[in-house]
Amino acid sequence: MNNTLYIVIPCYNEEKGLRETIRRLFQKIRNLIDCGEITDKSRILFVDDCSKDSTWEIICQANRDNKLITGIKLSHNRGQQIAIYAGLMEANKYADFVITMDADLQDDIEVMHRFIEEYKNGMDVVYGVRSIRDKDSFIKRSTAQCYYKIINRLGIEIIYNHAEYRLMSKRVLNALANYHESHLFLRGIIPDIGFNSSIIEYPRNERFAGATKYTPKKMINLALDGITSFTDAPLKIALVIGLIFVIVGIIALIVDLFVHFQHLWTIFSLFLILGGINIFFVGVMGIYIGRILDEARQRPRYFVDQNLNNI
Repeated sequence: MNNTLYIVIPCYNEEKGLRETIRRLFQKIRNLIDCGEITDKSRILFVDDCSKDSTWEIICQANRDNKLITGIKLSHNRGQQIAIYAGLMEANKYADFVITMDADLQDDIEVMHRFIEEYKNGMDVVYGVRSIRDKDSFIKRSTAQCYYKIINRLGIEIIYNHAEYRLMSKRVLNALANYHESHLFLRGIIPDIGFNSSIIEYPRNERFAGATKYTPKKMINLALDGITSFTDAPLKIALVIGLIFVIVGIIALIVDLFVHFQHLWTIFSLFLILGGINIFFVGVMGIYIGRILDEARQRPRYFVDQNLNNI
């Protein structure tokens, strides 16, 4: 079994904590090489998602100082999922397996050796799962739990309390290259690929520096991508609710006819409710139609502006 590892890390405006991330990851990958766990061809691959600060300059300086550190810079900001995918496709040219993680040092890098043990025992995917979420705010923790329950009820397979910390083998990367949709949801795609998988639990740390780049808007968009990429359940729900309200409206109309339209306010309220629900589900259909349009265009998901592997 070949053991060349690439650690893929998406970055967007991470200048405040990036030097410390580079220092710790370099120590870790150097230790893994020295112990014979991985080959000396292994690398740390940073993916700069067109940051507005000095993130790319820091990556370039780190590459000049040590060739174990490399990176690519995207030509335009495409979001975390596309940045990870771009890094995976670049790493797939050189690596036997890949570990992805965020740049904020919240993921425990000390469990990487356990990931590698699982890989050597035949696992194609190893999911890093948070054992506790006490570092998250009550609102973030509650909304995340609610989302996991909803998405599982819709029949979408995702790993509870798993984000982007995972190991993937070469054949998973090759399979992932066959997914061409514009709106990627890797937390759903990776389980959808299948193959042997296992879970490693770890406590999540505090963010080392800076603030999270995952705004509520980005989190909502990611949640929508997760639902619309894997199920048409919202459209079916719209159909059922529409039928229910048609029946309720007919019953209400019959009742008012028998009492000589003494309850016009009821009819008016029903029209408001029906109108609101109609507009809501027209919006749901609009989201799906927009996704179809994005896929029909078949535009490239990203372009690489600079690649330190080519220098």
